[in-house]
Amino acid sequence: MRPESVRQGTRVIIDSTAFERYRRSPSQKTTLLRLLLGTVIVVFFWLIMTLAVLVAGTYAFIILHLPGPATGQPIQDFLASPVGILTALASFAGIWIGLWVAMRFVHGEPLSALIGAGRRISRGGFLKGLAAVLITSLFSEVLLYWLQPEIARGSIAFSSWLLSLVAIVPLAFLQTSSEEALFRGYLLRGLASRSGSPLIWAALPGLLFTALHWSSASTLAINACVLVSIAAFALLLTLLVYVTGNLGAAFGAHLGNNLTGFLLISHQQSYNSFALFNAKPLEGPGWTNWDAALIAAIGIASTLLTMLLLLHRRSPLKVGPDDPRSSGLF
Repeated sequence: MRPESVRQGTRVIIDSTAFERYRRSPSQKTTLLRLLLGTVIVVFFWLIMTLAVLVAGTYAFIILHLPGPATGQPIQDFLASPVGILTALASFAGIWIGLWVAMRFVHGEPLSALIGAGRRISRGGFLKGLAAVLITSLFSEVLLYWLQPEIARGSIAFSSWLLSLVAIVPLAFLQTSSEEALFRGYLLRGLASRSGSPLIWAALPGLLFTALHWSSASTLAINACVLVSIAAFALLLTLLVYVTGNLGAAFGAHLGNNLTGFLLISHQQSYNSFALFNAKPLEGPGWTNWDAALIAAIGIASTLLTMLLLLHRRSPLKVGPDDPRSSGLF
């Protein structure tokens, strides 16, 4: 795949130079078999960490009588409680641990190699991705309010909400960065080093990422609309890695998306403990197929707007190829 620019007429320019540098960076040990082994290792540590958090947290929730719902279902009550949400986010540390083990002992590379050719998070890319998604998330929330204006003030006091930022923001970054490091870093980079087809290195991690967001509590129509929206967002995140050759912009964009749901307007009843406002939960009853179609359309429109903010030549938030010699976020 040679470096090229596309859609110059619409002023959206995509240059593959940075991605070529990124996809050629893996060591010779990055074979498909090793990639599969590494993925199994990551999943193993992720499951172990999740199980440990679930068992220990539920036990503490019952014994210490921690604040939270009391429906008679201890595990569900714990996960919906403030402490449960925080510990659930902390469980994503298992992905980072698994990635470190896989990179160190399976591929013989440092974990930082997943970040980009310069092995540092792009500060500019991260901040631009974060800002763009925060802007377009507000845009989508306005449209969702027009669709379903059932929004109520959350139970959390504003002073407590401000204090919760100290815990929620870093833990949300832990969660979103681990997912990006796995799906847009480890899997995408490894597959791209073995195949030049986007149907392999882009579609496969994107489909897996999307499928993991299936909710058994939602109807088929709502699941379909949510998965369509997530698939569009996953495509955007992949495109950001393609343009920049770095995970920084994807880190910022994913963090902005999740912070909106955790802290501003929650659309999930099980994750609304820290949100200032609660909208009608997507897993609840009363949604029609037409509602689902409109929700999917809003999600796609928001993603397209984010794409313009981050890729349009005249946008102040435009991201570009990562310079391996530049200083990173850390």
